[in-house]
Amino acid sequence: MAHAALPGICIAFLLYGQKSLLVFLIGAACSGYIATVCIQFIVKHTRIKEDAAIGIVLSVFFGLGIVLLTWINQHEGGNQSGINDFLFGKAASLTGSDVNVLTVTAVTMIITILVFFKEFKIITFDRAFAQGIGVPVSLLNGVLMFLIVSVVVIGLQAVGVVLMSALLITPALAARYWTEKLEWMTLLAGVFGALSGLAGAYMSLITYVPTGPLVIIFATALFLFSFLFAPKRGLCSKIIRRHVERKKLRVKQLMYERGEQL
Repeated sequence: MAHAALPGICIAFLLYGQKSLLVFLIGAACSGYIATVCIQFIVKHTRIKEDAAIGIVLSVFFGLGIVLLTWINQHEGGNQSGINDFLFGKAASLTGSDVNVLTVTAVTMIITILVFFKEFKIITFDRAFAQGIGVPVSLLNGVLMFLIVSVVVIGLQAVGVVLMSALLITPALAARYWTEKLEWMTLLAGVFGALSGLAGAYMSLITYVPTGPLVIIFATALFLFSFLFAPKRGLCSKIIRRHVERKKLRVKQLMYERGEQL
């Protein structure tokens, strides 16, 4: 979705003539939707599998976006448009109106998730059961896909097209090490993503480095910390538990051998 959004952003800029986050978001959403339709069309009407169709379509869309971006930068005023910030992200380029748009969109998405969380969970893990109890699977699946597209779109300018997928996946992977419940995992993933975004944006402002790579570095650091030190699933925790269990087993074995000798 993030890679497919780039040509939509470029076309929106060409049509509108200046930078506008709301216009860019609309263009990115339309481009992402068209890419999704193309993927579904290829899977339905050919023998190409879904993962191959995703690779083909997104590569073509991203290549088209790079061509349009290069063409824009070669024209007068194109390199001052700020559109390059959508490649790797730049928090400093956000204006007050941009922040307002992002805030309204994010709050709307959070409310939607809270209202339909149970239904989203059912259609994600057991679609057949959801259909059996009368849940509108197709409608809710469309809403869920719209939310995913919206998340990708509003994060583009902060993180960039190239690294947006890492921001979606890494906090969720880190949260998975801390809990077995989907509700807590969702909440922790949001907290980890927010912490990564704040730390990356702050470092970007004081180091003049693109925001996207810094956000992903902090998100990866949280993932590595979770991977190593989470209480139940962390690697170090597992090693400690195995060491304790082996020690207990040796003590029991020694006591058993002494008991037999007596």
